[in-house]
Amino acid sequence: MNDISAISPENVSLLERIRSGQVLAPDCPSRDILNHVCSRWGVLVLVVLLDGMHRFSELRRKIGGVSEKMLSQTLQSLEQDGFVDRKALPVVPPHVEYTLTPMGREVALKVDGLTTWIEQNLPRILEARQARGVEAAEPL
Repeated sequence: MNDISAISPENVSLLERIRSGQVLAPDCPSRDILNHVCSRWGVLVLVVLLDGMHRFSELRRKIGGVSEKMLSQTLQSLEQDGFVDRKALPVVPPHVEYTLTPMGREVALKVDGLTTWIEQNLPRILEARQARGVEAAEPL
């Protein structure tokens, strides 16, 4: 196994981290962050916010199927992780605006790459499912 301690953190790939056991350790804090970023709603929030500032109601409209509760929880988690900034405006009725932080933009670009790959390869993926006898996925 390679000694990754001599490599700067930004140059260490996920595969190298997995090999070192950090991500796979049950008490590794990265698991919570992976859950926030890679959850269905986390991914979609990050991708939508790449377009710029959005109010809560705009996010909810753009992300079909997300409940108000799940969107609120997702935004809270992403804000706590330092990926999203929340700005409450002192107006009636209250308006809240959400934007990506610089770190949030970094992770959103990574997630956007994955979602783009999935969409571009969807016919191949569906063909593979069909070849394996897997029914079309039911919406959750």
